[in-house]
Amino acid sequence: MNQDTICALATAGGVGAIGVIRMSGAASVAIADRVFNGVDLNTVASHTVHYGFIVDGNESIDEVMISVFRAPKTFTAEDSVEISFHGSPHIARRILELLTRHGARLAKAGEFTMRAFMNGRIDLAQAESVADLIAAENEASRKVALNQLKGGVSKEIAVLRGDLLNFTSLIELELDFAEEDVEFADRSALTKLIHNLESKIKNLLESFRYGNAVKNGVNVAIIGKPNAGKSTLLNALLKEERAIVSDIAGTTRDTIEEVMHIDGTAFRFIDTAGIRETTDTIEAIGVQKAKEKIEQAQVLLYLFDSLDSTAQEVIDFVKEVYRPDLKVLLLHNKIDISKDKEAFDNKIKTALIPDYSHELIDISAREQIGLDQLRSALTAYVENLKSSGEGAVISNQRHFEALQKSLESVQKVEEAVDRQITTELLAYELRNALENLGEISGTFTNDEVLGNIFSKFCIGK
Repeated sequence: MNQDTICALATAGGVGAIGVIRMSGAASVAIADRVFNGVDLNTVASHTVHYGFIVDGNESIDEVMISVFRAPKTFTAEDSVEISFHGSPHIARRILELLTRHGARLAKAGEFTMRAFMNGRIDLAQAESVADLIAAENEASRKVALNQLKGGVSKEIAVLRGDLLNFTSLIELELDFAEEDVEFADRSALTKLIHNLESKIKNLLESFRYGNAVKNGVNVAIIGKPNAGKSTLLNALLKEERAIVSDIAGTTRDTIEEVMHIDGTAFRFIDTAGIRETTDTIEAIGVQKAKEKIEQAQVLLYLFDSLDSTAQEVIDFVKEVYRPDLKVLLLHNKIDISKDKEAFDNKIKTALIPDYSHELIDISAREQIGLDQLRSALTAYVENLKSSGEGAVISNQRHFEALQKSLESVQKVEEAVDRQITTELLAYELRNALENLGEISGTFTNDEVLGNIFSKFCIGK
């Protein structure tokens, strides 16, 4: 690995009360000492902070505090220095220019975290969680990322790989004694292990729905006929006039998207054009976009009212858009002026609830009736995703894909045992399963994958 000493601004760009520049590498303390007028940094103890000035020859650049951290008890497991300065972008540029002139180089995106990984302080899953923690926009995503940084996912994977590795070693040993026809690995015990691995991997895969929801937010499409109250509902939820509201049908012709946080989870509400047959070219494009949003949504808010729809129309539409991974909340709107509400609702419940597990909520978007119940239903949806799996939560797409490949490999091992294939082929399938599990923690990876992962980090991390 490149052993250059690297430096970068660790705080956000722009003017601030303070800024922090960090350095990492064998020469970081020596380089900092060359530009620091205070104590001799080469002689100070680790994890200490020192007052002085950054100087360029006889010129003082800024009054600073410098923190010194000695390997291996640092983020990168290398000698590191952090310089706290007055948060001027100009001062930051001057200090960075000084450091590079004295032997450091500017860090690449994610290079500090990559060094922590390469030096064995954290594994790849934990490294990725650093970026997730920085990007966390709500409480739920913060908790998931922090658990991964603490090694929650890594520990689960390590247990799975450890169990599988023991059997793989025995199978490899059998290959060394192939001529003696000796069987070291109990095939029935291996089958039991494989079943256990399948169950645990499936639980991790199921947790991705929750992990992805809290990390990236939940897409919620608001659907219904023209003038059903979709824009009124969006405005009521946001508590601002975000969408144009009019009694004229077809006012909304494009999608309007807004993010709202409810109990720590981000919900991305998408107000769509009213769905109907139309000869208006622009409105037709909006209707097509609305249908596309239904396909992309995780939750569908279907608005209707008994004044403008029949129960059968609602039933037919829901059956048309139904898919197992779509949560549909049926919102009977305008209940403040509707007639025969209970009879209307009962027809829908009788036809849909038993087979489709949808939820029907009576609301008035205009009068803001039933909105608390709607919010509760949305948070319950996320909580129900969480309850589908215990323990670690997967929120990273790369981890999800690696686990999918791991599950396929494990199932091939099971098939190989059932078919009593040769030890050589069984060993091959076991190695594949180990390699796929190892991709998550970085036990098996390549430079291209690492470059892609760390290139998405911010500079200075």
